[in-house]
Amino acid sequence: MLTERAKQLIPKARIVSLANWEQIYPSATIARFQAADDEGRYPSDSDLEALVATFQDFPEPEKAAALARVGVVRLLRDQADLIVTEARETVLSEYPGITDPGGDLYPSDRANACWRDFWHFLRCITYGIAGGREYTSEEGLDYMELLYEELNVPLQAMVSGLEGLKAASLKRFPETNPEDLAPYFDHLITQMRRFLPC
Repeated sequence: MLTERAKQLIPKARIVSLANWEQIYPSATIARFQAADDEGRYPSDSDLEALVATFQDFPEPEKAAALARVGVVRLLRDQADLIVTEARETVLSEYPGITDPGGDLYPSDRANACWRDFWHFLRCITYGIAGGREYTSEEGLDYMELLYEELNVPLQAMVSGLEGLKAASLKRFPETNPEDLAPYFDHLITQMRRFLPC
């Protein structure tokens, strides 16, 4: 059962911000991605096509890189469930017993909430990759930290899950320089590490 405080924090713990997009992308395109975040979904093909239409005036090397990122987003979106499963297996391997009675992710609704967060973390990362921009809200992350504290979420396991998302995602792009994609994952991992006690 959620506490009243947790119920109040949940709608505030929205970690995506598209403020940095305003320097590059038209408001209509930003609105499409904001709607995707509002609906808690990955970018649709039509969202991505609208984004691609804005690349026409980019210099050629930048345009090619932007188109490649859109291809990455499509694959991550389409394989999100598999990627999350691999991240979950990482956590279960590193923290045996975490879902057993007495474990930090027991009972099953706590574990399922954790795996669901992984799915949403990957979703948020795809926004960053699509736009090639920083994608997090400082305020939203602050509220998430308070929410996780209220819910007694096992933070180190969540960080391990994010690292699992990164590993499972990057291995799907063996021809891509990891340095082109890793920063989008590392950004959120770094933000989540801030939640850990000193």
